Amino acid sequence: MCRLMGYLGPSISLDRLLDKPEHSLIVQSYQPREMTAGLLNADGFGVGWYHSQQETPPFTYKNILPIWNDPNLSSLSRYIESGCVLANVRSATPGLGVDVSNCQPFQQDRILFMHNGFIKNFRQTLRKAICDRLDDTSHQVIRGTTDSEHIFALLLHYWYQAPEKPLEEALHQTLTTLSELAESQQLEFSANILISNGKRLIASRFASHSPNPSLHWLRDDPTLPNAVIVASEPLFAGDWTTCPESSILTVEDDLDIQIRPI
Repeated sequence: MCRLMGYLGPSISLDRLLDKPEHSLIVQSYQPREMTAGLLNADGFGVGWYHSQQETPPFTYKNILPIWNDPNLSSLSRYIESGCVLANVRSATPGLGVDVSNCQPFQQDRILFMHNGFIKNFRQTLRKAICDRLDDTSHQVIRGTTDSEHIFALLLHYWYQAPEKPLEEALHQTLTTLSELAESQQLEFSANILISNGKRLIASRFASHSPNPSLHWLRDDPTLPNAVIVASEPLFAGDWTTCPESSILTVEDDLDIQIRPI
């Protein structure tokens, strides 16, 4: 399991999300409260953000060090500002190596993607089945070995087929396919996913079993007005709402929030 966080709102420095909250991702890396598998998130981390003024592909910073050990993050996060940020701390699934190519968020064009969850015995079970469904363009996106990146490639495959449709449609197709594949092999999997194109946030809370991994959202907190945060665990005390199980949450560019069942 991992812990993830997404922010959409006015441009702010990254340290207000990564470091300053009382239950920040740094704290969650060594003292998570709601993980259902694993004890620590010490197998690397990643941050992705969008330029606050230019329409460019997003930027990412990743490291295989535990987030609390990175000597550069504090200075970078005080300097960098953005109105759309995705970040996570990683707890590697056994057998899926601690390598920078396996650190999230994954990026393609203007899309950032993160996954909190697992496919049981991924390399022996669904890896080939997923790859067999990918077109060549989507397959070439995969650089690492994780189930997470293969799920990202599957989502891109569906999105490339109908790029005029919203990303949540591709996400829904992806989760439906994973469910069918997992059911055919009687496998457990979980797929809390967070995606952005810089203008919107799309998240899922989903698993083949209950309880689903935790996911919460917060809008218009007094400390972060006109903003929405989606996170595995609340970053600080506030009026957080728990996302329903088996659902997709969409945050529009005007911060309107929509939730649909899967």
